[in-house]
Amino acid sequence: MTLAEIQARLEEAGNADIAAHSARFFRTGPGEYGEGDRFRGIRVPVLRKLARTCDAADMSVVEQLLMSPWHEDRLCALFMLIRRYERGDEAQKEAVFSLYLKRVEYVNNWDLVDSSAHKIVGAHLESGEKRLLFDWVRDESLWKRRIAVIATYWYIKRGRFDEILAMAEQLLDDDQDLMHKAVGWMLREVGKQDLAVEEAFLNRHYRNMPRTMLRYAIERFDEKTRKDYLEGRI
Repeated sequence: MTLAEIQARLEEAGNADIAAHSARFFRTGPGEYGEGDRFRGIRVPVLRKLARTCDAADMSVVEQLLMSPWHEDRLCALFMLIRRYERGDEAQKEAVFSLYLKRVEYVNNWDLVDSSAHKIVGAHLESGEKRLLFDWVRDESLWKRRIAVIATYWYIKRGRFDEILAMAEQLLDDDQDLMHKAVGWMLREVGKQDLAVEEAFLNRHYRNMPRTMLRYAIERFDEKTRKDYLEGRI
């Protein structure tokens, strides 16, 4: 299966109205985080279904698709990589991980990160050295920082919290709202696994947390507890 064949399917699935909405939703205007990104207008379930039909494509084709200027092309490529990682042997997993790192600059919006970081980066580093994550969490690139945080979701779901708690402390002074949301979301996921761990972290840091981070972290708390945190009464 060639790049042209895959992109022809993607072009056919596009919708101009959805594309216009997506361009606004993903902040593609001058100075915004998605500046210059282009959209075909394809819903995620359609992309997932299309990705399942492309298992025969060579890895070089997936790499080219990941480098596309079209947002949905890149997301489709990531879905293809996730399938290969989940189904592959150790050599295939290593190839997927290496390609992800090689072309990480194209994983450049929050949905691209959130769909893939834990399933490829988090999974691949599970039993090994995680220095890469702690290097990226202080990188100038917003997207590398977000990849590092979302990668920890793989560990959180398995009851391991050390990585995200350490990163959350480092990111209390991050100036990007998308990072505040990511950290708050991961802290909320910690709470789903072990509420006492989340509360202990919040009780130490909530007064210094960005407001958005705190709101995301306490989203599942009862109304009184949420108000107590937001109004500094804990």
